[in-house]
Amino acid sequence: MTAPGPVRTAPGPADEEQAEAPRTPPGPPPRHVGWQKLTVLPAVLVAVLLATWLWFQQADLDALSRNALSGGQVSKALWQHVQLTAISTFFVLIIAIPLGILLTRGALRRATPVAMAFANMGQATPAIGLLALLVIWLGIGRRAALIGIIAYAVLPVLSNTITGLKANDPTLLEAARGIGMSPMGVLTRVELPLAVPLILAGVRTALVLNVGTATLAVFGGGGGLGVLITTGITNQRMPVLVLGSVLTVVLALLVDWLASLAEVFLRPRGLQP
Repeated sequence: MTAPGPVRTAPGPADEEQAEAPRTPPGPPPRHVGWQKLTVLPAVLVAVLLATWLWFQQADLDALSRNALSGGQVSKALWQHVQLTAISTFFVLIIAIPLGILLTRGALRRATPVAMAFANMGQATPAIGLLALLVIWLGIGRRAALIGIIAYAVLPVLSNTITGLKANDPTLLEAARGIGMSPMGVLTRVELPLAVPLILAGVRTALVLNVGTATLAVFGGGGGLGVLITTGITNQRMPVLVLGSVLTVVLALLVDWLASLAEVFLRPRGLQP
């Protein structure tokens, strides 16, 4: 006896519909952030703040230290520091990104070395020296401090914008022009989306730089957490110095963490790794 062969059945309507159904192309990968990235650093920062608070509960503060930390002066200094960081970063973005785009267009490309030289000078100059010159020129106040912070943080955003736009594949740009896109359409729909990862990395660097440089705003009358740090140093009050330093470090790490999340969620979905 021979083994029975496979039974073949005629294709039914369901099979024909399944065969004729168009295959949908796979969509862009979903944005995914691991739980470690979302929880580890915030938990560490909360632990550092809690440990600092517990240390202050048992610290022996003299009258000068209590006076420096009372009356809402800590929250005022922290809020001033956040304002300095946010305002300076905003102006860095509206200066550096459009300038980086212009320096990759047409005849303005020849001015790129000059612009980069000025940006390098702004960061190569010692921040305290630059701030002192601005105070002599503009007088004591927040304006001089903000200009100094902005000049110090323009370089990473400008450099990354230019690098990101120049790194785009010329064949992709030529294909976009070939299908009839205008120069503005090529810029906004092809060049900038491809350059977004590098631009965001420059913005992240500028944010952390601004948090650190804002501590020097106190020497120009700009306030911020530098008030606590300088008070602790000049009066030799360790609790005041520790509090100002810890808050500055925690703020810098928090800003860097938020910027790293922004890099994930603002990156075009088609460029997700």
